[in-house]
Amino acid sequence: MNNFQEKLNTLGGWVRRPRTKKRMYAAGVVLLVAWVVFRFAMVAAQNRMFVFNPTRDAAENGAVVEVMEMHRDAGVLREPLSVKNNRALVSGARLGHFRVGQTVGDGTIVSVAQNIDLDTGMYVVRTRGVTDGLNMAEYRATGYFIPTHALHGDVVMIYDNGTARARTVKTGRSDSENVMVIDGLGDGDIVITSQVADGARVRMKK
Repeated sequence: MNNFQEKLNTLGGWVRRPRTKKRMYAAGVVLLVAWVVFRFAMVAAQNRMFVFNPTRDAAENGAVVEVMEMHRDAGVLREPLSVKNNRALVSGARLGHFRVGQTVGDGTIVSVAQNIDLDTGMYVVRTRGVTDGLNMAEYRATGYFIPTHALHGDVVMIYDNGTARARTVKTGRSDSENVMVIDGLGDGDIVITSQVADGARVRMKK
């Protein structure tokens, strides 16, 4: 018993030494810092597992794209026409967008000049029953209509079993929102309206 008490007293004296206290304090600080670093590393690892990464998701599963299935339908394209006293002036580049009998607001086009007006340098389009101001001339047709942003030059992107495929098409008339495709598309084709590269892996937005 005395031998044990002596050892205990010796240990207590060693612990109470200033140098020993400093070493124990330093060891405690090191352990505490190591524990904090470990916890932060674990939290970061868990966040990497659960935070959604769209770039990685697109690479692994394909980019999510918006699409529209093609059907030959009747549609309307609209061309702005500024009318005053049932008379409108248009440039040569726009002249082909107007024709006799075309609906403009509550009225119609009655004539489209084929010769330039020397006083204005423009072509005259005459209407009947159209109020003064900016109106929309309607062009009605049957075909395949797609958003203008889905057309890249003369190419559209087609959804092909999880892959985007470029297809060359021939277009007809268009307005600020839509364009009519007159060749290159058929019923059932799925046109990708999102921006995507040819050959990219894609999946349709649900």
